[in-house]
Amino acid sequence: MIEPPDATLTMGRMTASPGRRVLLAAPRGYCAGVDRAVIAVEKALEQYGAPVYVRHEIVHNKYVVQTLEKKGAIFVERTEEVPPGNIVMFSAHGVAPVVHEEAARGRLATIDATCPLVTKVHKEAVRFAKEDYDILLIGHEGHEEVIGTSGEAPDHIQLVDGPGDVAKVEVRDPAKVVWLSQTTLSVDETMETVDALKEKFPQLISPPSDDICYATQNRQLAVKQMGAEADLVIVVGSRNSSNSKRLVEVAKLAGARAAYLVDFADEIDEAWLEGVTTVGVTSGASVPEVLVEQVLEWLSRRGFEDVEIVKAAEESITFSLPKELRRDLREEAAALAAERGGSGAGEDSAR
Repeated sequence: MIEPPDATLTMGRMTASPGRRVLLAAPRGYCAGVDRAVIAVEKALEQYGAPVYVRHEIVHNKYVVQTLEKKGAIFVERTEEVPPGNIVMFSAHGVAPVVHEEAARGRLATIDATCPLVTKVHKEAVRFAKEDYDILLIGHEGHEEVIGTSGEAPDHIQLVDGPGDVAKVEVRDPAKVVWLSQTTLSVDETMETVDALKEKFPQLISPPSDDICYATQNRQLAVKQMGAEADLVIVVGSRNSSNSKRLVEVAKLAGARAAYLVDFADEIDEAWLEGVTTVGVTSGASVPEVLVEQVLEWLSRRGFEDVEIVKAAEESITFSLPKELRRDLREEAAALAAERGGSGAGEDSAR
């Protein structure tokens, strides 16, 4: 499992001052989809040995990626970077069908660690495309999840990156339009975009179920509850994590005087604490709890020892591991390389 990072706290413990407190969001950190994806990499390495290639970061968290690299995972941006006869895992964000085709051409055994909630959006896109709808995908341009979903029905999907994009949207038939969304967006921002789309297309259809994932919503709800009371909110998460960045935005909109995103406790600037009596702490859905504990210890050493839990929801959802982990993928990869004329598969697989 993911181990705590090495950390040296350079400041001695300070005496807690009256009124200084930490509001700790619950839930926070790992969601079921992230937990499934990270465990899938660890299980693959344990079961098949290194290397296991992962197309794109398995989740958007610097510490998780670095830890898995030390265990033998190799992260690549393109399927073509993986030598024939090896195993490649697809990240929790999902991939387009063309990526599966690339893996087949490259003689690779695959493990699909796409979050089941992202898979649900993919299936919705395919279904609406078959029914010849124009699909308006609300999301951020260039995000891996958006690229994967768009690839399911490229001739039917157009991206809407916020309310400002609505004016330029054109559809073939205003009576056959549906919206879908990236799962990690701000709930409020998404609905603002939906409202603007409905003004332009009154017959716009909503997806059969909420696309924004339960974990994203729950973490945002907890931040809303703490934001009105917190002078400062610290969100633990990486800068390429969409849901972590949204938590910073939600905190500010909820009333926090300031909110910052940090990967590690040593990135916190002590100047942020000036005049602060209440600090809110939360973490993105791809952040291991040990990094939050490190932040709490950092704050405790500076007098913020009183921790109160702000609980917004209970979470009990779990997802089963990818079915591919039940097969001998090393043997499968070698067979793929051999039957298609690959060379050096054994050497690559043993690297």
